[in-house]
Amino acid sequence: MTAANETNQALVEQLPRLDAARMRGYRENLAFYQGQQWPGNGRRRDRRLVFNYAKTLVDKAASYLMGGVSFVVDEDDASEESKQRARRSERALRDVYEANSLAQLDFDSEVDAAVLGDGVYKVTWDPDERRVRVSAPDVQGIHAWWLGDDVSRIWRVASRYRLSEEEAALLYGGDVAYGHTRIRASGTAPSGRKQHAVTELWTAERFELWLDGTLVEAKANPYGFIPFVIYANLREPKQFWGVSDIGAVTEPVRELNRALSQLSMILELSGNPIAVLENVTESQDIAVQPGAVWELPERARAYLLDLLQGGGVRLHVEYVDLIYRTLHDLGETPRTAFGSGNAALSGVALNIELDPLLKKVQRKRLLREVAFRQRNEMILRLLEQYTGVSYAPYRSRVVWGELLPVDRSRLVSDEARLVASGIHSRRTAADELGVADPESEFERWREEATALRGEAATAGDGA
Repeated sequence: MTAANETNQALVEQLPRLDAARMRGYRENLAFYQGQQWPGNGRRRDRRLVFNYAKTLVDKAASYLMGGVSFVVDEDDASEESKQRARRSERALRDVYEANSLAQLDFDSEVDAAVLGDGVYKVTWDPDERRVRVSAPDVQGIHAWWLGDDVSRIWRVASRYRLSEEEAALLYGGDVAYGHTRIRASGTAPSGRKQHAVTELWTAERFELWLDGTLVEAKANPYGFIPFVIYANLREPKQFWGVSDIGAVTEPVRELNRALSQLSMILELSGNPIAVLENVTESQDIAVQPGAVWELPERARAYLLDLLQGGGVRLHVEYVDLIYRTLHDLGETPRTAFGSGNAALSGVALNIELDPLLKKVQRKRLLREVAFRQRNEMILRLLEQYTGVSYAPYRSRVVWGELLPVDRSRLVSDEARLVASGIHSRRTAADELGVADPESEFERWREEATALRGEAATAGDGA
């Protein structure tokens, strides 16, 4: 084994212990999202209600963010070749997106990134199906190294995951397709283990595959680039790894659970009143029920404890409302986003009401747009490499859907005037209106227009 392989073997063995704080944060955020929101272990009779607003806020923001995202490729110049290349790139991206069901994958990945704080895509070539495969590995198994103080220049990525005994046997049992390459394995699968650790080490020049600390495959990187897109949910300045949405709402959610659990206990006790006996040393057969008769000694007094006396419950309700408002403020998701409020709000008023959520979504879109463009570039590079069709310069543009409800008839009218005045092209207008494939739609319109002119000419000749 070479010195480089020995160094990488030591790195592979150290991976489970690297980034311990980051991995612990991932586990805690995921557990909180799944409803494990009470700290410590409670006593047997403790009432611990869970109102999982953390999950609701994350899912709501993801729905706003990923509502109607599409991609277009603009021409480099006015030449016919540039136009054809742009349309060819668009069709190729659309085919890859449909083949990989990326609409669903992107939404799932957005929720995952919002919970954990980071997201990742992997773009590889499937040699069996002869197509680009896009996946979203678990970021809990991803490690990255960057150059100096420039966190945008990643020079190595390690991806660690596990295989079952059966999958490991398949990997070691003969020729099997494995991601981007085909491995000729020898020997038998390691025995005595139910799961096996697989590690992929990627640099722009080299790829290595390790199984349980043993080097299985080492070769030059067939792609010429690291096929991972790692992005932050929300970024802290000068930091590579991102910030979860869970952290901002952890304390309000816990306090809301505690306050509502306490209020629930008070209401239950008020429905099952506590009998209080004063100046009584012994008691028996004391029943709190209609028609019950108690025999009390002289100077003794009995009464029912009224926990609702003096409007005490109102104080609890007001405190819950205060926590509730704090939760929405820190989560940047106003109550209006859940459908409450004045239904007659104008567009401007609704925009102001939802402004915190809109700003949060816009910050996230800045990061997602870079990630989506990088992913599209990798897709086009792989298609060019393995199909021989030119897609350079691999540029694309993300078109986001409207965040607020729009008056579509007004939007159509505005775009029609912009096209008529020469400010917008038909293609730009179609993009603004959310047409998935403007070129194909325009071609269908031309075919219909030609057919209608032909019918009109035939009718004129007949007359």
